Order: sequence, then C-alpha cells, then structure tokens
Amino acid sequence: METKWLEDFVSLAETRSFSRSAQLRHVTQPAFSRRIQSLEAWAGTDLVDRSAYPTRLTPAGETLYGQALEMLQALQHTRAMLRSHTAAGEDVIEFAVPHTLAFTFFPAWVSELRAQFGAFKSRLIALNVHDAVMRLAEGSCDLLLAYHHASHPFQLDAERYEMVSLGQESIAPYSRPDAAGQPLFQLPGRAGQPLPYLGYAPGAYLGQVVEFMLKQAGTAIHLDRVYETDMAEGLKAMALEGHGLAFLPSSAVRNELRAGRLVNAAPAGMGELQITMDVRLYREKPAPREGQRGSHRAPPKRTAQALWDFLRGQA
Repeated sequence: METKWLEDFVSLAETRSFSRSAQLRHVTQPAFSRRIQSLEAWAGTDLVDRSAYPTRLTPAGETLYGQALEMLQALQHTRAMLRSHTAAGEDVIEFAVPHTLAFTFFPAWVSELRAQFGAFKSRLIALNVHDAVMRLAEGSCDLLLAYHHASHPFQLDAERYEMVSLGQESIAPYSRPDAAGQPLFQLPGRAGQPLPYLGYAPGAYLGQVVEFMLKQAGTAIHLDRVYETDMAEGLKAMALEGHGLAFLPSSAVRNELRAGRLVNAAPAGMGELQITMDVRLYREKPAPREGQRGSHRAPPKRTAQALWDFLRGQA
C-alpha cells in the first residue's frame, strides 16, 4: 500500500468528485481511479459507492477516512521528528524549481533576497514542471518556484495552497548576430525558406506558452524545427553557436544581450512575439487547528515561515 493512495482517498472523501480530486492531485482521472481501486484491493472491500452521484463513501470508506487522517498525521509527525535529528534541517529551505528557473532566475533572486532578508540556507531541487508541482503536493519541499501564464495555469487548490508574486519576466525570440550586428535569423521568415527553429521539447511548460504566443501572432511565422530540448539553457547554447533562433526568458539572456552575443530576432513592430509571465512562489497553507480537516499537515519550518512573511510584506 502506498501513502499517496491514502492522500488520494482523503481528497476524494473531501471533494466527492473523481475529476476534481484528479486535478488537485495532478494526475489524469483514469490514473486517479486506478489508484483508488488499488487501495480498495488492498483493503479487500469497496470504499466508494459508485451507484450514487455525487460520489459518496461506503461505511467501510467512512471508517478508513477517519483512520487515514490519523495515519497521515502520524506520518507527518514522524517525518518531522526524524528531520529534527539533523540540527541544520530546520534552517534549510527546500525549493522545488523547474530547470529553466533553476539556471536563470533563481541564482540572481537568491542574491538579492540575501541582501534584503538576510542569509539563509537553501536546497534547490531542479525538476520538470510536473514533478516540481508534485513535490509541493506531496509535501516534499517547502516552496515551489514557477512561471505562471493565464493560458496554462496550475490547478492548485486555493483552499490548500497560497502564492506570492515575485515579479514578471518576458520571453522573446533571440538569435546570434551577424557581422553587422543584425540577427542571423530574423522573423517572420518565408514560406519557401523557413527559419531554423530551436524549440522546447513536447510537454515543456515554456514550449506550451511559446506555441500559444505563435498561434496568437497576427503575422504568419515560418519556422523549421531543427532541434529541441526541455531546458532554455540548452536552447541558448545552440543559439549562441548560430544553429537557429530560440524563444528565451529575459533572465537567461541578460548577459549575452549586454555583450552583443545574442540579439532580438523580431523586427520592430512585431511586439506580439513577446509574452510576459509571472514568476510565483507557492507553498502549502499552514495546518488548521487540531481537529479540523487537513490538520495532518506538518507545520512550516521557522526559517521558511519567516521568509514567506518577508516576501508577503514586500508584495
């Protein structure tokens, strides 16, 4: 039996909806249903009355719901005790960060933060966007740093999670310049001669945002995808070598633009080929008072709470 099955079941007991709980648990509905079925197989009895709508629990399910809350709370308390054996553990803030932000935004942001908030210890967990969000959902990090755009929002339950905005960042097309300082590959390209395009791999969050931007452009864009990767830093390296143009976050190209090693590949008047995203920090809300729903959550670390309070004050 896996603990995430219990967390799935608690979510289902509280939402009474397979589809809503699947969204909150960041899995597809078929996968969520299979996990509930696996829990029922382990329990040896039906836990959900599938003949009713909205979904309701069987008597066995009601019993397990109460027990599941106690078990999850006990596990959280046990983990907290184990972590307390490491004296420095309470002082280390664990950040789950998608790869691109880990290489671009995060280092400079931490430098500015230490100058204003003061020194603090941190641990960076670099992941793809889905796994970074799952780290937060599973309670395996203190804070999640991520981009946000209205075209691709995260389905995080506002009753359980809160966020603070750290600012905005633009993403735009860049190319290596020629001898005259003009882009080697300038948009929009021609139908018979598309521009070599360095794109994000399918499923990458920034790739989805860029595709949205290209579809919304008022001008026909002609691109030939010649290379792809999950990370903006990989695309930047290829653009610097002159292999094509890439859409990159401003924090990733700041130094290269200053040195003239990259230039904007969109001509004046094509402002629609730039999109602005929020940079947000998310965390799980502190647990309610003992006896209320959700009280199985572990309390936030003191340093993480102090940092959150500071950032909220700035916002």
